[in-house]
Amino acid sequence: MGSLKRNSLFLVLSLLLLLTFSDMAEAYKKLRPSDCKPKCTYRCSATSHKKPCMFFCQKCCSKCLCVPPGVYGNKQVCPCYNTWKTKEGRPKCP
Repeated sequence: MGSLKRNSLFLVLSLLLLLTFSDMAEAYKKLRPSDCKPKCTYRCSATSHKKPCMFFCQKCCSKCLCVPPGVYGNKQVCPCYNTWKTKEGRPKCP
């Protein structure tokens, strides 16, 4: 019985640690609003439509506090950024 109690305690503590570290990792990904402009400058660096790209990227970053890595794609990294759509149903964020 003592062994079962120790195993249960170990399991509970392990789950608590896992939840704590997963929350920390999630918080680490979130940007501050002041981080948006440099992240969007890089995100929009490969497009020929820099002005609209910067406008929408900064708008999305301000709302979602996340910008996907790279100059194209990778939107699954930022769920809010990925799912925000225009009235027509197209992606709002570049």
